[in-house]
Amino acid sequence: MAAVDPLLSSVPDRYYIHNEERGETLHRSAPEAIQREVTALDVREGHHVLEIGTGTGYSGALLAARAGKSGHVTSVDISDHLVTWADRLHHQRDVTTITCHVADGMTGYPPHAPYQRIAAWCAPPRLPRAWIDQLTPDGRIVACLPIAAQPSTTLIATITLTAGQPHVETVIFGGYAQSTATAAEDALTIPGRWVDHHIDQPQPVWISIGWRNHDDPQRTGARTALALLLNPGHTETYPHTSLDWLSWTTYSVIVGGPQRSIAALDGGKRGIGHTTATSAAVILTDGTILADNANSPSLTALRTWLQRWEQAGRPCATWYNAELVPNNDGDPPGWDLRITAQQFGTAPRGLPSSG
Repeated sequence: MAAVDPLLSSVPDRYYIHNEERGETLHRSAPEAIQREVTALDVREGHHVLEIGTGTGYSGALLAARAGKSGHVTSVDISDHLVTWADRLHHQRDVTTITCHVADGMTGYPPHAPYQRIAAWCAPPRLPRAWIDQLTPDGRIVACLPIAAQPSTTLIATITLTAGQPHVETVIFGGYAQSTATAAEDALTIPGRWVDHHIDQPQPVWISIGWRNHDDPQRTGARTALALLLNPGHTETYPHTSLDWLSWTTYSVIVGGPQRSIAALDGGKRGIGHTTATSAAVILTDGTILADNANSPSLTALRTWLQRWEQAGRPCATWYNAELVPNNDGDPPGWDLRITAQQFGTAPRGLPSSG
């Protein structure tokens, strides 16, 4: 068991997360995940830190505790409500080394730059160039980055600079909500990007397909695939032990390529699998497999993917090579996180961290 950091232990998580005056914040990250990322960021006494995503204020308080009396934390969020309450709670605790601002974190916060450390509690489309431009040469970033242009398909990356260029030091399993340009209460129900078709009533359901560039403008293929999954002609139970969902999520990016699809179905059930414009098959988090019919080509492909995942040993995050690929045409411009398999034999099993 890792030793408890006394600085992190000095911050009362319940004060921020279950504050009696403010009320409970429903959409928030797990305290243990936040502490894990703060530890990876390696904030030290005197550091100037940029926090992207103020949230409840708990994460900023942890960063301020690490930066000490001679350091400073600049926290930004697009939600005026979150910023106002976090600022109030910090002041009530006499935490004066953190300032909170309403701003779009995708552009960093130039007025207080440069920063030795940057922490992001949301998933941008890619690593923004603005963050790198505002980082000191010996700086470090810990951020949740997509590994495919689909929702809930991310890794937590620790990033440092070499000759002014960012490179990935480590990756672990985990994820945070997508970044949004405006405060959106329903962003966790229907993601703000990479959803190819969704139905709002009677409850929100959606699908994201990796082959969207080959679908028509009306998203007929995505519509059909979602309809097939909502009314499957075949179901079966995965015969192996309980799914390691984070491992499967990452490996399916490698094995699935452009045919990989992710769907949120009735009751919020999440599935990952293979779809085309005429067939569909996904495995749900509880191990249930849904398909359009028992002879579905998508079902055959999904079974093959799962078999390869098992043969690979349900890889942990360290099994993958991770690199940042420049993307100056994207919005925002920056770097895309891409992964490849280190090897194609059996990988050492590991216990993934959850976000």
